[in-house]
Amino acid sequence: MKIKDLIKQDAGFQYIVDSMEFMSSAGRRTMLNTEFCPDAATLTREWNRLDHAIEVVKKFKYKKPYIELRHCLMQLHDLQGTLASLSNHTPLNEVELFEIKNLAHLSRIASGTISDLKLSEILPLPDTLEVFSLLDPDHTGIANFYIYDSYDDRLTPLRRELKTLQEHDGDPGRISQLLAEQSDIQNRICTQLSDRLHPWTETLVTTMEQMAYADFLLAKAELSIQWELTRPEIGEHTEYKALVNPRLKERNEARKLRYQPVDVTLHPGITLITGANMAGKTVLLKSVGTAQIMAQCGMYVPASMAVIRLVQDVITSIGDEQDEMNGLSSYAAEILKISDILAACRQKELLVLIDEPARTTNPIEGKALVQSIIKILNALNSTTLITTHYSGLGGGEFCRLRVKGFVENMADVPLTPQNINHFIDYSLTEDNGDDVPHEALRIASILGCDSEMIDLARQNIRL
Repeated sequence: MKIKDLIKQDAGFQYIVDSMEFMSSAGRRTMLNTEFCPDAATLTREWNRLDHAIEVVKKFKYKKPYIELRHCLMQLHDLQGTLASLSNHTPLNEVELFEIKNLAHLSRIASGTISDLKLSEILPLPDTLEVFSLLDPDHTGIANFYIYDSYDDRLTPLRRELKTLQEHDGDPGRISQLLAEQSDIQNRICTQLSDRLHPWTETLVTTMEQMAYADFLLAKAELSIQWELTRPEIGEHTEYKALVNPRLKERNEARKLRYQPVDVTLHPGITLITGANMAGKTVLLKSVGTAQIMAQCGMYVPASMAVIRLVQDVITSIGDEQDEMNGLSSYAAEILKISDILAACRQKELLVLIDEPARTTNPIEGKALVQSIIKILNALNSTTLITTHYSGLGGGEFCRLRVKGFVENMADVPLTPQNINHFIDYSLTEDNGDDVPHEALRIASILGCDSEMIDLARQNIRL
């Protein structure tokens, strides 16, 4: 699966991608076409290149070679169509020949700056001097292209006569004749140049793609520095210290709300998380999913330390899966999604994230379904994180974690919906019990909900 597909499934990852600064459309295209990678060796090579790029950006960001390289990338056009025409022996027109010359010109400049930045080993560019010379017969040294007189001896006298006639309102018939002759000559020259450029197609494709990759790599490096992202290690389990959800962190900071990073460890099999409403369980699921995608797309992750167990895909069931167009209820859409997840886990090693399964059906059957989901997934080799409000899910060899929730010493502090965030501890603790936190009525009271409703609910609990 490519990044362009992943951003449709993960809003947090979409936010990451939108936060990257690209100099060219070709660089963004390269990013969107990057594959989710399950291969450790490939990811290690990419992280090594990113390491190198980060050091270069830190050292040279405001110095001439780096500024010149970025300027070159800003002028990079995406020539997929032009290069496809060249590959298919389709004669290029004057504009397309200019695009080829400009690419050759930019690559020569970029090659020099890349060498100055000590990036040649990870960003090698082909030699395009012969291409540039073919399109610069008068040795101007500039990127502009024109059907130069030196391409055909007939052009100089023809253009001289044409200019004279046009300046002195000469015979229209003769002007038309000369224009037609000039067009024929220029078309033949374009065809000849295209034929001579054809053997260079692969070199030109490599040049454009390598420059586009340079744009992507530098965008990743700058984001890594700006957000203080961390290089992940590859391991047999997944572990984060101070994991952050960048999208939520920025939103909280804009609203002057506290944001608390979270530590979490996931082993193959099931990790079950319980916690009060508003305790950040769903955010944690999304954060884990986004970080996994970032890592396996060759990026660094928003944590102070990260160990990643590589998977073949990330599959989620988070939020309302209702499909009104197909006439499905929330429960039907959700349970179909979970059924698909179970089938996929029998075929692949996945990261599975399920938020409060069976929450929209009756609690007796819902609890039974959750127990069956846990039993099946815990026997498979995927890494699964499930949040739930169900208690009494029984034993089993799987990890249980609980969000700590409301701090104990807040009873005398006036609470409001605006400051409640300051009194929740989002960290996780191991929980060997089989019960879940009971905070619903407390939260309803804090939020100022109908007092009669809350009092009657408390009485019902005591009955």
